[in-house]
Amino acid sequence: MELRKYQIQLSIIANLKLKQLKLVCLFMEVRTGKTLTSLETARLYGAKNVLFVTKKKAITSIQNDYDNFGYFKHFKITIINRESLHKLNTNDFDLVIVDECHGYGSFPKKSKYFKAVNEQYGNLPMILLSGTPTPESYSQYFHVFGLSNASPFTPYKSFYKWAKTFVNVKKVQLGYAVVNDYKEANLELIKPIVNPYILTYTQEQAGFTTTIKEHILEVEMLPITYKLCKQLTKDKFIEGKYNEIIADSAVKLQSKLHQLYSGTIKFEDGNSKVIDTSKADFIKEHFKKEKIGIFYKFKAEYEALKQIYGNNLTNDLDEFNTTDKNIALQIVSGREGISLKKADSLVFYNIDFSATSYFQAKDRMTTMQRLENHIYWIFSKRGIEKNIYKSVQDKKNYTLNVFKKDYL
Repeated sequence: MELRKYQIQLSIIANLKLKQLKLVCLFMEVRTGKTLTSLETARLYGAKNVLFVTKKKAITSIQNDYDNFGYFKHFKITIINRESLHKLNTNDFDLVIVDECHGYGSFPKKSKYFKAVNEQYGNLPMILLSGTPTPESYSQYFHVFGLSNASPFTPYKSFYKWAKTFVNVKKVQLGYAVVNDYKEANLELIKPIVNPYILTYTQEQAGFTTTIKEHILEVEMLPITYKLCKQLTKDKFIEGKYNEIIADSAVKLQSKLHQLYSGTIKFEDGNSKVIDTSKADFIKEHFKKEKIGIFYKFKAEYEALKQIYGNNLTNDLDEFNTTDKNIALQIVSGREGISLKKADSLVFYNIDFSATSYFQAKDRMTTMQRLENHIYWIFSKRGIEKNIYKSVQDKKNYTLNVFKKDYL
């Protein structure tokens, strides 16, 4: 097994940047091989004990790259998901690689995962990986780079002080309050500062010729589904024999309709119920001759799929790759760091409000050798999903304000 030529070239440059700046960012598009490029950079850097922070579902894939390409001959590695960082009782690493670093870029306040990385490992040389480093706003750059104490923004002690220089802060109405909106960062000011740390590479540069073809398939749900959606939209409340559904605010109504139109609901007591398996029935029948990857939004949707598929469905990537079973993954946890190249098609049981989820999840089958990816969106007839789809296709999240225009 050999690295691609561009991975070798990028790792040579990344090593030089790392030695000079103590921080380098590999912002390479999905499936172009960020992981191997970072491991090769670690080898060239002379690291002996590497910490690799990633998502849980990506751990096996990263371990396989480490083993198959022989990096165990050069350095030790600890691969861990960010939720488990607190379990580490050692800090004798000499290099940290942070995968999907955009996940640490919340603003204006830093996330708890940001603190877990920065407070423990911020002083170490660091490689940041992402295919979409600023999916929501360039304001994310402050905390993304701030994972490392070598960040070029360290003179600014907080996001708010940084924003005074780099963000056009606006006032927006949020409910009954007027709050600051920090999304409009000045990229022209930011770029000259961050560019020395960044290496980019696109699928086009890598020679990918994959075409993604999206298909919308509509399903008629059971009458009970439409009845509940209509009643909830009108009354904002449904009382059942044992449970109740309350949508006494726009955000609650948005969430409840998102669930109901795909056949599930989470009640006020925290319990969930599958009320309509029409989508799962349709998927099983329509794709019965294919090995598919399914993305779902809500946990109860996985239960609906299990009801229909039984043992022919797994949520384990290794089992999917080594058997004829189909796989079902939650959109946010499965949209990054994994490959579903064994799938004939990707099928979306539901759709996420996030534009990031839209663009990342639908690229999970892409490889250099694959010419076409077929993506199927399963929408309920007269449901909320098409409205969400229009927003995320336009690189915009399906926000509460958009929902209000659609339904209120």
